[in-house]
Amino acid sequence: MATLKGSETQCTGAKQRLCKSNIVFKFTESKITGQTFSRGTQLPAGLLQERDKRAKWQGIPTLLQKLYLNSHPNSDLSHAHGLIKVLSSQLSMEAMSFVTEERKSAQESTFPNTHTFDLFGGVHLLVELLMRPTLTMQKKKPKMHDDLVKDCLSVLYNCCICTEWVTRSLAARDDFVLFLFTLMTNKKTFLQTATLIEDILGVKKEMIHLESIPNLSGLVQSFDQQQLANFCRILSVTISEPDSGNDDKHTLLAKNAQQKRNSSPSRAEVNQVTLLNIPGFIERLCKLATRKVSEATGANFLQELEEWYTWLDSALVLDALMQMATEEAEQSSTESSDESSLAASPLRHRLHPSMKIVHEIMYKVEVLYVLCVLLMGRQRNQVHKMLAEFRLIPGLNNLFDKLIWRKLTLSNHVVHGQNENCDCSPEISFKIQFLRLLQSFSDHHENKYLLLNSQELNELSAISMKADIPEVEALVNTDRSLVCDGKKGLLTRLLAVMKKEPPDSSFRFWQARAVESFLRGATSYADQMFLLKRGLLEHILFCIIDSGCTSRDVLQSYFDLLGELMKFNIDAFKRFNKYVNTPEKFQTFLTQINSSLVDSNMLVRCIVLSLDRFQSQTEDVKVVEVLSECCLLSYMARMENRLAFLFRLVNIINVQTLTQENVSCLNTSLVILMLARRKAKLPFYLNALREKEYAEKYPGCLLNNFRNLLRFWQCHYLNKDKDSTCLENSSCIPFSYWKETVSVLLGSDRTSLCAIASYIDEPFMDLDRDLLED
Repeated sequence: MATLKGSETQCTGAKQRLCKSNIVFKFTESKITGQTFSRGTQLPAGLLQERDKRAKWQGIPTLLQKLYLNSHPNSDLSHAHGLIKVLSSQLSMEAMSFVTEERKSAQESTFPNTHTFDLFGGVHLLVELLMRPTLTMQKKKPKMHDDLVKDCLSVLYNCCICTEWVTRSLAARDDFVLFLFTLMTNKKTFLQTATLIEDILGVKKEMIHLESIPNLSGLVQSFDQQQLANFCRILSVTISEPDSGNDDKHTLLAKNAQQKRNSSPSRAEVNQVTLLNIPGFIERLCKLATRKVSEATGANFLQELEEWYTWLDSALVLDALMQMATEEAEQSSTESSDESSLAASPLRHRLHPSMKIVHEIMYKVEVLYVLCVLLMGRQRNQVHKMLAEFRLIPGLNNLFDKLIWRKLTLSNHVVHGQNENCDCSPEISFKIQFLRLLQSFSDHHENKYLLLNSQELNELSAISMKADIPEVEALVNTDRSLVCDGKKGLLTRLLAVMKKEPPDSSFRFWQARAVESFLRGATSYADQMFLLKRGLLEHILFCIIDSGCTSRDVLQSYFDLLGELMKFNIDAFKRFNKYVNTPEKFQTFLTQINSSLVDSNMLVRCIVLSLDRFQSQTEDVKVVEVLSECCLLSYMARMENRLAFLFRLVNIINVQTLTQENVSCLNTSLVILMLARRKAKLPFYLNALREKEYAEKYPGCLLNNFRNLLRFWQCHYLNKDKDSTCLENSSCIPFSYWKETVSVLLGSDRTSLCAIASYIDEPFMDLDRDLLED
């Protein structure tokens, strides 16, 4: 019996080995034990190998099967690490297609290796492997080798690049996302962790709560400056309001409805507060934004290349390096892949300074973006105070010529590709982000005078004294120790490069916006004259009339800037008339204005307001002279021209299409009617609109549309959260008069000559009002 039993045991062992490779046995066993298949690697090895030949899985399932066997808890992970390296090399080739010239076609194709890796549980296994130390109950947590962590993160990142599904599945795991932040405390794994987090947060449905990150303050304070710059890429996703991507949701009607539903601060706003509460955070960002390239901590060449790889979103850097390498190879008769010869070659000496400059530029792009978002948030005044205290503006002024707007030639313009003006290049992104920051910094804030130096502030004081007008309070209160250094302030430097910008430059829009923001708010004669003396008005008119510019965005920015520069300034209108000195030039100017009133209406508003003020200053000889000579003022003084603008302004918008971009048309039409009301001419204007309706054979449509717009205006601007000072400052008309005029126009008394209802026949009353109420 003993012998028989022994032979049976031996037979059973042989059968067991055979059965383990039998798929039928596997299914039968799962029915008995209840342990069903949970991953593809549980299939018999023989079956996987056989199927691999036909499916072209490149041996990935088999490698994953071995990885499962060699990565169980408490096992030596050295063999598992070797398997991960093999898998990494196979997956990285597919990921690299995104950072080559073939990246577009690569995106349209499939990624079989990545798909196979995910299909057979590779992603799940690596996540489990990374998080394993956090799941143990032991007091002394097991520690994984840094190189193993880096390789696991790199494989996951490559999978995210190739397969959006992987990114979304990782983003859905809040525990894993928060765990990744804990890995950022290790400098050796920081870069790989940062790039993976950025990719994951980019597709995450709900914005992460920064305060939920374990010890966020300590984490950020532990970063060196280079890590902090990288971290800003992650922060940009967490503090910016998500873009809905749907134009309908950008209408003011939709925005107001959304604000009513969500009265509490958004998650992005909460995250902004969280950041501002981190000690020293803003100060360190200011130092990063203003440090010189020579102050950046150096890294060895190969390490810097590794760091650059994390920035290759558009592959522009890689393209530049490859192009320079090709040029060097063509000039050299010998080639070598040896690392020592690379370090000693002319290519190495040529690349490193350029790489360091553009590397620093890419850091600053992210830092300036974060500062810009914070400047536009609810804590704007707090941020402003800190940026002034930490001398952000003087620091940027010192970098302007050498880094921000340095002269670019073919030899030192590293980031050129087929299109040197591509808006994706780091240098161009840096310039635009810098201009956006200036715009946000200056807009309606007294700290705007920090953009000048002491001599320029004295010049403003002298202008006010000569004109016998009091200095602006914000100018008097400016802390001279915080203004720009050197011979020129930042605003003056910007004007200089603005006038030299080529006609087709994409920077013109942003430059004009930045300068306009300096003028916005309560009109300052001294500020206007400061810019007029530097030839800004002539430059703007050249761009509008003589440069052949056709870009609507650029023209709109120049119209807005011209309006702020000329408003209530008789000297500006005199200069205008001197430049626009022929009927042909004036007709070209009018054609540009009339080609898109949405773009030019702010300028129209400026002319109407200025004309009204000048007509009340007839005791001033200079004003009377300009009024009689200026073609622009004479044109707007004719009633029929003001009525034509009013009709078009009311006709091109309705409540359903109102946006932040075109709501200014409604306010400009209101300005025209408020000034008419002051002169008791409001009934004449309303009757003219009625006659226009009947002439165009659609009675009631225009006036009903205007009534609906005014009802919306009341809902929008009388909201307790809405800041009405902008309307008051820009027009010098008290907001109480705005409200009063709107109430009069919307009056229900049909016998009132100032109520719109009086000019709409009964059958056509309240057309489409239900649309507004919905």
